[in-house]
Amino acid sequence: MRVSGGTIQSMLGNYLPILIFMFITLLMGSVFIVLGKLLGPSRPDAEKNSPYECGFEAFEDSRMKFDVRYYLVAILFIIFDLEIAFLFPWAIVLDQIGTFGLVAMGIFISVLVIGFIYEWKKGALEWE
Repeated sequence: MRVSGGTIQSMLGNYLPILIFMFITLLMGSVFIVLGKLLGPSRPDAEKNSPYECGFEAFEDSRMKFDVRYYLVAILFIIFDLEIAFLFPWAIVLDQIGTFGLVAMGIFISVLVIGFIYEWKKGALEWE
């Protein structure tokens, strides 16, 4: 397979604005970081260098184990966030996909609702 010179020039012509944009972006980002380091005030003290943990002093080891319910709530959030991400495009094309799309989304939502009810009954959403 041989590529002609005109095709390569055409490809480079198409990508040249993107390459220029990336170069300028990297250059400006680097310049701003260097200027910030050189011109910005640097007055470190013990309070600024201390680890920040929600506005109060750390009271335990940073490697302590979290309760599994924390992760369950995080997973539930991700699941319902993805559900919304699937519902918007589905709602837009519902008139084009018809009954099949309605049934497919009904199955999808029912699986999520069953999982939500299961988590609720197991007490994953209860905090003590």
